[in-house]
Amino acid sequence: MSTQILATKLYKPVLRHGSILRPRLINRLNTGFHGKLTLISAPAGFGKTTLITEWISSGDHATAWLSLDESDSAPVRFLNYFVAALETIAPQIGARVSNALRSPQPPPIDSLLTQLLNAIATIPVNFVLVLDDYHVIDSTEIDSALSFLIDNLPSQMHLIISTREDPPLPLARLRARGQLTELRAAELRFTSHEATAFLNQTMGLALSSEAVEALEHRTEGWIVGLQLAALSMQGQPDAHQFIQSFTSSHHFVLDYLIEEVLNHQPPYIHDFLLKTAILQQLCGSLCDAILQDASPSGVNTLERIRQANLFLIPLDNERQWYRYHHLFGDLIRKRLHESPHIDVKMLHSRASAWYEANRLEMEAFHHAVAADDIVRSERLIEGHGTALYLRGGFAPILRWFDSLPQSAFDERPSLWVTYAAASTVAGQQIDRIEDRLLAAEIALQNDSHTARNRVLLGQIAAVRSMLAVPHGDIESMLSKSKLALEMLPTDSLSMRLFALWTNGMAHQLSGEDEIARQIYAEIISIGEAAGNTMMVLAVLTNLGQLQEEDNQLDQAQVSYQRVLALVGEPPWPMACEAYLGLARIHYVWNDLEQAEEFGLQGYELGRQIENVNTPIKSGILLARVRIARGELNGAASILEESERLVKQRGFTDKMPEIRVERTRIQQFITIGNPTPVSQSLVEPLSERELEVLRLVADGLSNREIGEQLFLALDTVKGHNRRIYAKLGVQRRTEAVARAKELCLL
Repeated sequence: MSTQILATKLYKPVLRHGSILRPRLINRLNTGFHGKLTLISAPAGFGKTTLITEWISSGDHATAWLSLDESDSAPVRFLNYFVAALETIAPQIGARVSNALRSPQPPPIDSLLTQLLNAIATIPVNFVLVLDDYHVIDSTEIDSALSFLIDNLPSQMHLIISTREDPPLPLARLRARGQLTELRAAELRFTSHEATAFLNQTMGLALSSEAVEALEHRTEGWIVGLQLAALSMQGQPDAHQFIQSFTSSHHFVLDYLIEEVLNHQPPYIHDFLLKTAILQQLCGSLCDAILQDASPSGVNTLERIRQANLFLIPLDNERQWYRYHHLFGDLIRKRLHESPHIDVKMLHSRASAWYEANRLEMEAFHHAVAADDIVRSERLIEGHGTALYLRGGFAPILRWFDSLPQSAFDERPSLWVTYAAASTVAGQQIDRIEDRLLAAEIALQNDSHTARNRVLLGQIAAVRSMLAVPHGDIESMLSKSKLALEMLPTDSLSMRLFALWTNGMAHQLSGEDEIARQIYAEIISIGEAAGNTMMVLAVLTNLGQLQEEDNQLDQAQVSYQRVLALVGEPPWPMACEAYLGLARIHYVWNDLEQAEEFGLQGYELGRQIENVNTPIKSGILLARVRIARGELNGAASILEESERLVKQRGFTDKMPEIRVERTRIQQFITIGNPTPVSQSLVEPLSERELEVLRLVADGLSNREIGEQLFLALDTVKGHNRRIYAKLGVQRRTEAVARAKELCLL
């Protein structure tokens, strides 16, 4: 379930041979190094990245680099790469944060920032982190997170941001405190001296001082304008006439000069530039896959372009990966979309196929979306063995679904189903998911493809079986999961695992523990082979609950701790049930401090998932813990919050338990005696139920109780269900603890 990291995004550019050194600007950067932030803000083509590269090359600062692109506007992806960049300075420094981000349901970015700052504070050297091209980020959540990081930045870290526009960060506050260094277009423009060196030395022209001055005046020191002009002038017989042929309007300069540059290229270079403009990063084999019939090879063409100074920037020391200068890339993309004879969607489709073949599924998905290839996009989401939305990638997937028109869903009902499945994993509200399933069923009524419909109906049943779990609807869980398993083919692996899991849960809740164990063993075997960590974690949690039911608390504790070990630190939200299980166990053991700690973890993690009742159950348990500790105000407070969650999430079946705890609090307040509480039972326990309860407290399993009392196993389970109902609990661990509180044992 790991997120693939493109190492080239972390590559620090190397200063190109012949680059113009700019000591006046290097001194500015050196002066600002001891502040928090250096902002280099100017339009495209003013040498922002080149200047930072020169500064890095001229000093001995430890430096991390992150080149941003549009897809980094997803907060989880941004933070993944942010941490990966830091780890080029201090390996494993962000392991805890990275682990949390690998969760199918990552926590809010805000919850990870303090932990990340604490990790940065342990780095033993002063260092710089460069965020290149921050203007591509379109996320208020990322802006807020970065503002918080800057405000609380440890002293050993300095942040450099290059951008085409000022970001929504606390610049005024930093400026007032002397913690901000700023370089803008006015400072970045080439001076006459720098323009002369660039044109005559770097670009190999032999211009007079008057010609340089005129050209510098025409371009207003705009570096990329000078470079484009120089490329256009190579081979021109009359430099003076050429310089007089355009004005200083950037729009005109771009249109004119890019046309000049492209027209001077051989046809195969011109074609190569246009068709590979869709790529954020280029390598030889990827370019070959896009052009297909290109000759010479992509590797040789990239080298030819690099030697011609056509704005190609290497991204690794081996010169296997490159990117176009961003402005140049923008320009040739504009030309590409103006070219009527080039099928841009086909180019994206070919790129998607290459990325998929190289196991970069998220990049493959983005290109499939750009190709308007709904079929391919959906297939990539479904994945091979483990769906893409189970590998921490549900945010861009849900955004894509949100962007599709109603007609796309109605024409392809499977989209509704996949949308519902991804939404379920993301923890969205059940009613919204059910609406999508209903829409799928309506759309299927107009589809005569019987075989395909059977699979989709099986998937719908699998999703509905999962939606029944939080409410403990055993009948729906059992019927829907059985229907799904009957209808789904063996290659629908993710959906079959969902159905198997809910089927096992249904048997577990029905007291058919051995059947549930067999199903869980099958899921673990399939899930581990397929790399589906999510299902393995879910089943380990279920095994812990089974062991609790059999009063095997030591074994249950081991199972729950295995869950925590697998999810790591900080824990994934889906570990909430394991924390709740540990809280119950320590509550029974009268270890109230540990019960409180684990209960709070379960409560906080459960709140991050919209469609589960775990935070409510955790809140009720925490109330019991606090009552036992005499913290009645704290108990009342958590119950109030739990009731709010009941109303918000619709788990009204939990209200009786909340009322029982409120009654207990009131009786403690008015009487102060834990014994008139026994009168608060919904219904008194019968003598036989008390007898069963005592044996449960002695640690006997259901089978052992039946043997001792000469009762059938189903009869014992029936007694247990009635005992739980009367005590207002769900499990035997809770029943024993409640009975002790009520002085029934």
